[in-house]
Amino acid sequence: MADVKTLNTAPGFSTISDKEIFEFEHKHGAHHYGRLDVVVRRAEGVWLHTQDGNKYLDCLAAYSAANQGHCHPNIARALVEALQNQYASVISNVVYTDSLALFLKKLSTLVPQMAPKLGANGNKVLPKNGGVESVETAIKTARAWGYMKKGIEDGKQEIIVFRNNFHGRTLLAVSVSSTEKYKKGFGPMVPGFVDVDFGDLEAVKAVINKNTCGILVEPMQGEGGMYQPPDGFRKGLRDVADENNLMLIFDEIQVGLGRTGKMFCFEHENVVPDGIVLGKALSGGMVPLSCFVTNTEIMDAVFQPGRDGSTFGGYPLACIAGNAALDVLVDEDLAGRSTKMGAILHKKIDEIAARSSHVKEVRGRGLFIGIEVKNGDAMSFCSKLLKLGLLANDSHGHTIRISPPLILDEENIDYIVERLEKVLVD
Repeated sequence: MADVKTLNTAPGFSTISDKEIFEFEHKHGAHHYGRLDVVVRRAEGVWLHTQDGNKYLDCLAAYSAANQGHCHPNIARALVEALQNQYASVISNVVYTDSLALFLKKLSTLVPQMAPKLGANGNKVLPKNGGVESVETAIKTARAWGYMKKGIEDGKQEIIVFRNNFHGRTLLAVSVSSTEKYKKGFGPMVPGFVDVDFGDLEAVKAVINKNTCGILVEPMQGEGGMYQPPDGFRKGLRDVADENNLMLIFDEIQVGLGRTGKMFCFEHENVVPDGIVLGKALSGGMVPLSCFVTNTEIMDAVFQPGRDGSTFGGYPLACIAGNAALDVLVDEDLAGRSTKMGAILHKKIDEIAARSSHVKEVRGRGLFIGIEVKNGDAMSFCSKLLKLGLLANDSHGHTIRISPPLILDEENIDYIVERLEKVLVD
């Protein structure tokens, strides 16, 4: 049995060797991730630490889950206190908990009024665990709203989605995807979706019909290649949705909560959706927590007792993390920090790109930056960066994803830039 007793001296949970960990994973785990050969024993702030004393600056932040930095002391303290004082256990949803009530109030008032065309009714929140669960909640909501308010025959509702999207990997979420490897062999796919090119407003207009009930879109694509849509696209979606009585839903799991330099990505164009999906950094990356937020009128019309549920959705420990994580985002102005540090980092990366024979394009907002490479093999550059103490990953194969925790400082930026220079400039 593995030695897990020397926790105070080992730089992590156990003292077993990296070699044994690789063996255990390969023998006992599903091979559903292509892992890099690094075993992380401890994570703190922007740094990941290994057993041999090496450290890596995390430029992935678990796909925006660690916006507040790894193991932020305020969030960790709240969780430890909750566990030690017996108010963190999962409780049946047939009773109330103060942690959930406080979280619902905090989040519903932090998010701008959803679906403002329905009036200032306030927002309501439906909490779940992983982000994809809240994506499915949003889809259910749009379908039900179309059935109830547009008179669409149940089972005929259609939602417009966008190619190269990423909304998760449940069967419903991969049905929405245009990426073949996510879908092959898992059929039949869930019907009711029509996909068009991201950023093509005319294509959206062309596929609307009497059964169209909603539009589901990432305000900026992450897994699809770190793309921003053309200026005015999100505003155009808002206008199209209003003209055709469609529910406009933004999936901000990766780009919300300060990542792009605004608390919510849709604020860059001052466009307010009818519903928003949030996750990842909602708990500071400490426990699974996601939510769908919409106008009170919509939420109350669609969901009544028995229409939805989740054993761990909104359970005390997650909500305690959520309350603390939201406080950190606001109190430390991490959206503002993302704007400032992102501008510095983006400028320095642009300077590298101008001298590089490998870089095709640099794009992004805040601390959500993509470096597209000409040979289409971004992972080869990520492997070189790893050897230099920098953890990054590819987006859609062709783009290096640079999305570190939002607590990044200028010294960290210099560390990143020095390593990017070494691998991108001949």
